[in-house]
Amino acid sequence: MEDEDSVGMNLWQKTHTTLEMIKWEHSIFALPFALTGAVLAASGWPTAWQLFWIVACMVLARSAGMAFNRWADADLDAANPRTKMRAIPAGQLSRSFVGWFTLLAAVLFIGATSQLNRLTLYLSPFVLAVLLLYSYTKRFTRWSHLVLGLSLGIAPSAAWIAIRGSLDPRIIVLTAIVLCWVGGFDMLYSCQDAAHDREVGLNSIPATFGIAGAFWTARFLHILMLGLSAWLIHLFGLGTVAWIGIVIVALLLAYEHSIVSPTDLSRMNAAFFTMNGVISIVFFVFVAIDVVMRHASDVTH
Repeated sequence: MEDEDSVGMNLWQKTHTTLEMIKWEHSIFALPFALTGAVLAASGWPTAWQLFWIVACMVLARSAGMAFNRWADADLDAANPRTKMRAIPAGQLSRSFVGWFTLLAAVLFIGATSQLNRLTLYLSPFVLAVLLLYSYTKRFTRWSHLVLGLSLGIAPSAAWIAIRGSLDPRIIVLTAIVLCWVGGFDMLYSCQDAAHDREVGLNSIPATFGIAGAFWTARFLHILMLGLSAWLIHLFGLGTVAWIGIVIVALLLAYEHSIVSPTDLSRMNAAFFTMNGVISIVFFVFVAIDVVMRHASDVTH
């Protein structure tokens, strides 16, 4: 009996360590954009059933992608002073355990998509393919940041499909918004590894164009994100509340860029984790309020 308790505790400890390793709580980055896609698709609030399974799909897909990334990059992480204490290189988890965790999350993700509609289920392998491919892109392209952006950007289009059972070209603009947003801040975050990446032959914008070049590219992508956000508001006929949200997002992005610079990356974690979580929530809340208000007004009239 003690052996069974020991095995159970060990499994729980490994699972807990895995969840810490993949930073599952950072699902907050993309989840609000997925919910934005769902609210736009439903022209109001989706049902509780739909919301539950959309959130489940989002968390499971990201967990599979992040765990696979740690599995695929274990040797690279071990060679990088910044990442050598991650769970696999540090010996806290075996690659085998993380591999099985990835497989379980992927299977549960596909199962969760089946609870929404047939098209969501059919497209689930494509979503997983994009998520898993990202882990290898730094080996052959400097634009891996945009693949990461696409990995998260799929979420709002997937949520639209989950609600409607079809894809509307308008929601692809929201996917492009997330792609630019994530691609930009990942370029900034990768500046911490620019010298190491060049040394070991990994590709990234900072390694290719330098840290200053990465900052300018990230600024361009974030300006493009704001332009696409304005287009999204036009396409869906949103109003003042949504515009206020975009203005706040613009100010938050400006602040994010102001607290880091090519010569000072010391506040990168604050810019990357804290500010981006706030940005995604603000975007969702203001767009959702606008959509719900307009829906209520249409019903009243």
